[in-house]
Amino acid sequence: MNTYMQTHKFLIQKNIKPSVQRTAVMEYLMINRVHPTVDEIYLALSPDMPTLSKTTVYNTLDLLVRKGAAQMLLIDEKNARYDADISKHGHFICQSCGKVSDIFNLKPELFEIPKHPQYTINTVEISYTGICNECKSN
Repeated sequence: MNTYMQTHKFLIQKNIKPSVQRTAVMEYLMINRVHPTVDEIYLALSPDMPTLSKTTVYNTLDLLVRKGAAQMLLIDEKNARYDADISKHGHFICQSCGKVSDIFNLKPELFEIPKHPQYTINTVEISYTGICNECKSN
């Protein structure tokens, strides 16, 4: 089965009506594990979808996040980034090149939501910053 059809089925499982635009955005996230911004997704998809707007990409990503099909990462002060992997994992952000990478070998208890008397905590997001090996070697 091709990735378009797999993505189509995945959206249906998440109770999302799989329009051409929604399927294309989700498929892009699933194939390109680079934690893209709205602009990056739009620039990648618009050449093949001339009727696609940046607003459609934004609204689609908002829907994907609300339905649990993707997650929004607020690790960049300029742009939100998006990740199709909704499993519990952390992120590493290179301070030199800006690349965002997944970190999976974290202790599960780091993701437990703490109880706090003054706050209702809904999510835990773990990110680390530093210099990636590629930038270190340059």
